[in-house]
Amino acid sequence: MAKIAVVLFNMGGPDSLESVQPFLLNLFSDPAIICLPGPPRRLVARMITRRRAPAAREIYRQIGGKSPIMEQTRAQAEALQAHLVGLGEVHVFIAMHYWHPMSDFTIQDVIEFGPDRVVLLPLYPQFSTTTSGSSTIDWFRAAIAAGVSVPTVALCCYPNASRLIAVQAELIAGALAQASQHGKPRLLLSAHGLPKKIVARGDPYQWQVEQTAARIVETLDHEGLDWAICYQSRVGPLAWLEPSTDAEVRRAGGDGVALVVAPIAFVSEHSETLVELDIEYRRLAGESGVPHYARVPTVGAHEGFIGCLAELVEHALREAPEGRNSLCSAAGDRLCPGRFRRCPLAASGP
Repeated sequence: MAKIAVVLFNMGGPDSLESVQPFLLNLFSDPAIICLPGPPRRLVARMITRRRAPAAREIYRQIGGKSPIMEQTRAQAEALQAHLVGLGEVHVFIAMHYWHPMSDFTIQDVIEFGPDRVVLLPLYPQFSTTTSGSSTIDWFRAAIAAGVSVPTVALCCYPNASRLIAVQAELIAGALAQASQHGKPRLLLSAHGLPKKIVARGDPYQWQVEQTAARIVETLDHEGLDWAICYQSRVGPLAWLEPSTDAEVRRAGGDGVALVVAPIAFVSEHSETLVELDIEYRRLAGESGVPHYARVPTVGAHEGFIGCLAELVEHALREAPEGRNSLCSAAGDRLCPGRFRRCPLAASGP
């Protein structure tokens, strides 16, 4: 019976207030985040980290002094492993990108397990060079350093996965029903922001976010639904994707409409949802005159989402050619239009 290692990718988060600064340093040292050569990038990363660390520590202090992302990812991993028992001997591992356990550590556990095949599964439904792309590159770097040559298939994205969309729509529908008691609500589908220059280089993230949003709205099937896509977590002086979530909250206040805010690029709770959406934007909504503010939870370990991840693993194993490394999307081949040259499947797309 085959031994299969499934590796869940996520960004990670500080596990104490003391680890906030090194976590940020790891984040801003990533060449996919700061696009500079090594020495200048590390210098800039240290400068940004020193400036942002005090505010970031205060953010994490508001949610118990650490990020909950590891516990939530572990719950997803355990549920997924139980879901995959029919595939053979399967073990689900976790590789965080900017805090422990990172790829160099996790790959040692994978070696000890001794799999016949490896599946890399990002917990980022929409592909970006700054998330799934960077995590995948780092995994193969660690694999080469460790001398691992197990056939590996990497799943790059699943923005339109039917079971993911169904769970998100289910959670949103409940919040819309409650908000409708305060008049016709507006739905904000909020995704993590990205600098416009990264999108201009051919990163497909924004297009994939739009695909997710369109499928959710189609599934909700609410006639005349008032909705918008927006982007949160903007930092620094660069131009970021628009409209921003805070601008949309203010606009709702000016229009006097109730708000339902749904994070569609996060699959677990962390500072961007628990602080930014739940505390900061809720406060902004009150100050802006929004009559009702509701935040939809992330999909977490919802049975439907875990079923979605299981289907993605099975799909990736079917798509992967025997005996060598490969890459696929949830659709098998490339999803993105040809203009997105940073799509990881660009070489095989039109």
